[in-house]
Amino acid sequence: MPPLSDRTRLIASATRRGQGRRPVNPPVERASTMLSDDPASMQDSTRGPVYGLDGTSAARELRAALADLEGASDAFLLPSGLAAVTVPLLALLRPGEEVVTSDAVYGPTRRFLTRHLAARGISTRFHPADASTAEILSLCGERTRLLLIESPSSLTFEVIDVPALATACKARGVLTVMDNTWAAGLAFRPLHHGVDVSVQAVTKYAAGHSDLVMGAVAVRDPGIARTILHTIEDMGWHVSPDDAWLALRGLRTLPLRYNEALKSALQVAEWLQARSEIERVLFPPLPGSVGHDLWRRDYFGGAALMGVVMKGGDKASAHALMQGLSLFGMGYSWGGFESLITHESPQLSHRLHTPALSGQLLRLHIGLEDPTDLVSDLEKGLEAWRALQDSNLQHPA
Repeated sequence: MPPLSDRTRLIASATRRGQGRRPVNPPVERASTMLSDDPASMQDSTRGPVYGLDGTSAARELRAALADLEGASDAFLLPSGLAAVTVPLLALLRPGEEVVTSDAVYGPTRRFLTRHLAARGISTRFHPADASTAEILSLCGERTRLLLIESPSSLTFEVIDVPALATACKARGVLTVMDNTWAAGLAFRPLHHGVDVSVQAVTKYAAGHSDLVMGAVAVRDPGIARTILHTIEDMGWHVSPDDAWLALRGLRTLPLRYNEALKSALQVAEWLQARSEIERVLFPPLPGSVGHDLWRRDYFGGAALMGVVMKGGDKASAHALMQGLSLFGMGYSWGGFESLITHESPQLSHRLHTPALSGQLLRLHIGLEDPTDLVSDLEKGLEAWRALQDSNLQHPA
């Protein structure tokens, strides 16, 4: 029998036989205390969790499904996507060591690096988001312990050569951790390309319904897995059984939602790229966009998340465009069923290497609505943009 597709595997784990009569989904078990039949078995974890922090049925099933999806030996659950990034850093770094990462790294991750780790003697070097493999490696010195990869990068969506970096880092004894939320463990599998640790915000595509916050860490190496597990145990991290159950339910339909949203996103991106108000669309799956060649080589799909660079404009005109929409929610997340828009130009000021953008930067997440309706809605937003731009020309400040 040929290997099963991701679409099938994520469902087949729910229908496997040999377990007697049972529901398709595991039960939600809300428990802190776990009882045993005899004193000898009270600390025997092979018979199941000995305490609620160890995770009950839904959490165990979710971990197994995520490990299978990522090609990992094990996967661990954390109470947020940010925790999924910070726990491996806490586990694998020691005072006096150094991290190298992109200047475009996710904002809360940057805050953790520059505030929490820096106060504990761990420094960070930031490379330009569009740096080449050689340029990134040139920043790795004697104290560099870990390369933190985010590709595509936050907000501006540059793609780096992950396989080449992972190979070079392994030869230098540098560990690699990749935030793989954009690919959802589905369109790109870091562990298959030599990355040591793959993390993602389950909050986004895996859960898929904008109703929970969770992160996941996937590993192959038993030693690294043990170190990360010990850190999770020592920190007391835990996810609720209700959230684990919801995330598992969402994971079953991940390929369908992910691929359908990408189809719509490409349609919207192509329409936007042809508009006179738009300077360019930052969306790796779009031919001619930033990172497209590496995306086409390494990825099997993509998130429906893109940057839109306007031709000029200011904060007021960006806000006018957003106010002119009715189908796009204004909220800081993505990966759910709904379309969202945010204004991201202010966040670029935190970077050391500010990207050369000609106008305001908006970020769009394309959900599962009909793309024709989304295009019509964006037309209304662009009308509001043009109206304010024309008013500014007629009545300059």
